[in-house]
Amino acid sequence: MQSGVAIVVLAAGRSTRMGNFNKLFSKFGGVPLVRLSTTQGIATRQGSVIVVTGHMAAEVRNALTGLPVEFAHNSDYASGLSSSIRAALHAVPENCRGMLIHLADMPLVTEGHLTSLMDAFASSGGVAVVRATAFGAPGNPVVLPRSLFPALLTLDGDRGARHIISASGIPVIDVEIGRAASVDVDTPEALEAAGGSYDRGGHSHE
Repeated sequence: MQSGVAIVVLAAGRSTRMGNFNKLFSKFGGVPLVRLSTTQGIATRQGSVIVVTGHMAAEVRNALTGLPVEFAHNSDYASGLSSSIRAALHAVPENCRGMLIHLADMPLVTEGHLTSLMDAFASSGGVAVVRATAFGAPGNPVVLPRSLFPALLTLDGDRGARHIISASGIPVIDVEIGRAASVDVDTPEALEAAGGSYDRGGHSHE
């Protein structure tokens, strides 16, 4: 079922908790994490895939060589997550009824998970917020309907859309995907626990 959703992969952050290494270039099955996350979106075949770049933008683009994606650069990435959401909004095609925000550092999220979220959005008529949950707790990814876009453009700082969602009164559909909705790789320990590996000398911030 076509959901009319743009898939937005947020890959602009500075990865500060990883020391001098950018987590997006850690390897899962030999594939850089940012490429793995992006290919899961492409595999759904449900719409355009937009990658928001910021920190180390050239290296991120290089890791995605050959993939059918569009790029939206967030020059204000140091200010936090909200600036990446705003950059994504400007890139979403006008015929899309919503956008799915997929954080590039969540390695357990699969094509099937993304498809389930977009199918739930389509079933709502494209008007609900659809949120992945981990054993009942809100997590990521999340699908945001176009009706929220104006409010999302007012976001600032390092925060996402949760307070806008709660204030909107828009219906929220939860889709349970288990541990995948809560596992990100912000620290070396989390990365290794999720099955990733990295070369501490490669893709440093310097």
